[in-house]
Amino acid sequence: MLPTQKQTLASWFHDAAAALIHARAGELGDASLAIPAIELDRPKQAAHGDLACNVALQLAKPLRMNPRQVAEAIAAKVREFDAASASDAVAADGTAPLALIDALEIAGPGFINIRLTAQARLAVIEAIRREGERFGRNDSGAGRQVMVEFVSANPTGPLHVGHGRQGALGDALAALLEANGWRASREFYYNDAGAQIANLALSVQARARGLEPEDPSFPADGYRGEYIREIAVAYLARETVSAERVDAITADGDAENLEAIRQFAVAYLRREQDIDLQAFGVRFDNYFLESSLYSDGKVQSAVDALVAAGHTYEQDGALWLRSTAYGDDKDRVMRKSEGGFTYFVPDVAYHVTKWQRGFAKVINVQGSDHHGTIARVRAGLQALGCGIPPGYPDYVLHKMVTVMRGGEEVKISKRAGSYVTLRDLIEWSGGVGEQGRDASRDEQIRRGRDAVRFFLISRKADTEFVFDVDLALAQTDENPVYYVQYAHARICSVLAQALAQGGPDESQLLARLEREPQMLAPLVAPREFSLAARLAQFPELVASACADLAPHSLAFYLKDLAAELHAYYNAERFLVEDATLRDARLVLLLVTRQVLRNGLALIGVSAPERM
Repeated sequence: MLPTQKQTLASWFHDAAAALIHARAGELGDASLAIPAIELDRPKQAAHGDLACNVALQLAKPLRMNPRQVAEAIAAKVREFDAASASDAVAADGTAPLALIDALEIAGPGFINIRLTAQARLAVIEAIRREGERFGRNDSGAGRQVMVEFVSANPTGPLHVGHGRQGALGDALAALLEANGWRASREFYYNDAGAQIANLALSVQARARGLEPEDPSFPADGYRGEYIREIAVAYLARETVSAERVDAITADGDAENLEAIRQFAVAYLRREQDIDLQAFGVRFDNYFLESSLYSDGKVQSAVDALVAAGHTYEQDGALWLRSTAYGDDKDRVMRKSEGGFTYFVPDVAYHVTKWQRGFAKVINVQGSDHHGTIARVRAGLQALGCGIPPGYPDYVLHKMVTVMRGGEEVKISKRAGSYVTLRDLIEWSGGVGEQGRDASRDEQIRRGRDAVRFFLISRKADTEFVFDVDLALAQTDENPVYYVQYAHARICSVLAQALAQGGPDESQLLARLEREPQMLAPLVAPREFSLAARLAQFPELVASACADLAPHSLAFYLKDLAAELHAYYNAERFLVEDATLRDARLVLLLVTRQVLRNGLALIGVSAPERM
């Protein structure tokens, strides 16, 4: 049922309840009883109707009535509202009334089961035709700004599968926010300062000097992946590299110039990460460097402001923040006794810049290992007293991903040395380099990207996920992304066959629907109503997935919609001799394809026309 129809029904039930309360006021001596929130839910069993309402059960006790009597009274009033509405509006052909309700039935102790008219159940088809790519979208965000910060990988190595989960989640969240009327900005925060960057430079320098990771002289905390050797070779060859929104850097080539090595290594890895993100189909509106917080004095300014506000103290040679005053479980060290700020201090300064840039709403997508920093970052922001509200920013924390291939867990990558890279996962899931794969490399990368993105949002972020590469490659119903994409391709195939047999093309079908809404009258099969009901759920799903920061709901919905389509395909024939029935069913397929496309687009997955 469309949201507008549901809102209309809810208002009728509300007004019917109000009328009953008013009628009982004299006997009760009180006409001010609160009307419960009207809930219209889909029954678990289709035989019980399209929707059910329990308001009678909620009102029975305060009204001192039997709940079935309450239900009968409310149902009678709702029938009056429906009849009045139908008399005020007629269909496009000027004859058929546009009633919503076919029947209201009292069940059990007082549930009101609602059966919709065929016209009401199929109204979603015209709505999809009218709205097209905008079907499912709303303007609840009212153009307000929101920032989604995600991936934010240290430029010390290739992106790993955890970054991939962040990329899939963050990009889908931003798309959902945009679908709900927000102006979303995607930001990547580069941690290009601190001990890890120093270790990166020392590691590349060691390789440039000819040291292997096994050499006793190799830095104890150095990075040992094959990519370090690649950086060293490129540095000695005086290569030039450039990354997104960064000036090109030409290698110095001097193995003793540690600062030059650091700058080149960071730029080199930023370029590598850019390549991976491009293959993954993820783009960013802004890149923010941690180092700029130091060079611009923002870290020191934040520290000075906290000291001036009296929220810090000195102890054992260290500077502490009184974070317990803002809900943290203990006070936190800001500046260590040996010098240098702890991890959360630049984070506080960074989030001040977000607020100053006009982002009153910010969502950070991070690994669950960042859970401990949430309270201290929020405490620092509150202690600054600069108007930032409590609970700023929002966080979506994700758990780890385990990669299985060939029935065994994959723990390391030859290139990275200690973990599976996002690039590995995309290539494996697309069958890149495997014999017997008939697609081009670009097509294999596309398939791999689709599988990885769909899989990595298909579970709640706070649950661990096992990524089965063999399942991602399987062209069976067990593979959820294949199952959904095949539904789209199956529709395209039927439409192509209809056209080849002399039937109408897509534009002709949609134009006719606009002129003749009654062309849908032949759609009476149970599978047709079931598919239409699933399509009508999409707008509410988009709204709730955004409100709950739950993009996994999209994957669940798409699998359910694909299942409805496949069940319809197996139950009915489309290219029948009766042109009227044929065209009505083709229109239903067309709008189903549109919703599949709309949903897949929100999670960054393609909708192929052939499989």
